[in-house]
Amino acid sequence: MASDPILTVIEHSQISPPPVTVAPCSLPLTFFDLTWLLFPPVHHLFFYHFPHSKSHFIQTLLPNIKHSLSLALRHFFPFVSKLFVFNNSGVTRKPEIRHVEGDSVTLTVAECDLDFDDLTGDHPRKCEYFYPLIPPLGTAVKGSDYVTIPLFSIQITIFPGFGIAIGMTNHHSLGDANTRFGFLKAWATIACSGGDQSFLANGSLPIYERLIDIPKLDENKLRHTRVESFYQPPSLVGPTKVRATFVLTRTNIDRLKKRVLTHLPSLEYVSSFTVTCGYIWNCIAKSLVKMGEKKGDDELEQFILTVDCRSRLDPPIPVNYFGNCTAPCITTIQNVVLTGEKGFEIAAKLIGESINKMVNHKDGILKDAERWHEGFKIPARKIGVAGTPKLNFYDIDYGWGKPKKCETVSIDYNGSVSINACKNSTQDLEIGLCLSSMQMEAFANIFNDGIGNILS
Repeated sequence: MASDPILTVIEHSQISPPPVTVAPCSLPLTFFDLTWLLFPPVHHLFFYHFPHSKSHFIQTLLPNIKHSLSLALRHFFPFVSKLFVFNNSGVTRKPEIRHVEGDSVTLTVAECDLDFDDLTGDHPRKCEYFYPLIPPLGTAVKGSDYVTIPLFSIQITIFPGFGIAIGMTNHHSLGDANTRFGFLKAWATIACSGGDQSFLANGSLPIYERLIDIPKLDENKLRHTRVESFYQPPSLVGPTKVRATFVLTRTNIDRLKKRVLTHLPSLEYVSSFTVTCGYIWNCIAKSLVKMGEKKGDDELEQFILTVDCRSRLDPPIPVNYFGNCTAPCITTIQNVVLTGEKGFEIAAKLIGESINKMVNHKDGILKDAERWHEGFKIPARKIGVAGTPKLNFYDIDYGWGKPKKCETVSIDYNGSVSINACKNSTQDLEIGLCLSSMQMEAFANIFNDGIGNILS
């Protein structure tokens, strides 16, 4: 791989919905959207095998990409809109997504000299090689009493003779993984068919009605969200790290579940997701100990995941509701327990109990919503989860095949992990990590040795 990646921008273009197809409108952010207002943007990369020249891509694929994106934006107009955040000055006014005729998404087309096959491997690769492939979100613009922020941007990078990468950046308040997946499936369907008739006949149009309207929670969230310096996303560039992908097969997952139930036979809730989270959390904590970064025994570790609330609200809201609709689920444990002999089993148990307690609360999943932010204030080393195995992003096919590799680059901001359905089998899980090279080596050894011991 080249030591200094060279990215050559071929063009910048602005893509809008077809003229006069989207009426001016605004969508106030809900309590769930406000939760993500100050979080870093979300970055995704989709790599596709495309063994053709740059000119072939520009002549044959690019026109359809632009056309299908325009049609998709017609049905998913918030992606092309702006976020308005108001200077409340003592008056509570919720931020809103506002669309007007002429709004557009920036599409960048570039060429890169990086090694495509190396980038799409599972082995450790320098994180910095991925950053040129994702587009910036855009510049916030200050008005008299508000700030406007672009919500979405796209970059297509050509690796002549090998493949292409589609990089996407979105503001987190735009929507959760379910919303992003709905947009990408619509865009891919339209790209494959050449028009939006197939999507309209077989897809699910997003529902924009603000079905979640809880003024008390809105006010509480705004009260705990400081927007004075809004909006300066952090930089991805920092200490040198590597990213790697690990796969847990269905066989491995079943063995992990069996091990948990063997040591904790009275456990009521155990799932593929909870044992995967518990195992990864345990391996990360042990890798730090192996590097000499052991914390005090009484110090705390936290594992943070999100739970989709759509089907768990009263009344439930449709799966194609547009926006964010997830709740944070936080599990806290002492370092000495997590790194102990039964750290994995206990971690899986506690994560499962945290999820079970939240989704089966007798007063509903929003019972403690006013105090969700308090969990983040506990002094602890935090590991978050991005992605969900329930949505198979490897199904996103624009007409030239399914992705060779998907990467969630935004986990680099805060040391999160990504957990998604595997490209080879939806029964397997694909785990993405961003760590220092030394910790990644330690993690890989602990991860592989643990699986080997379980299977022996």
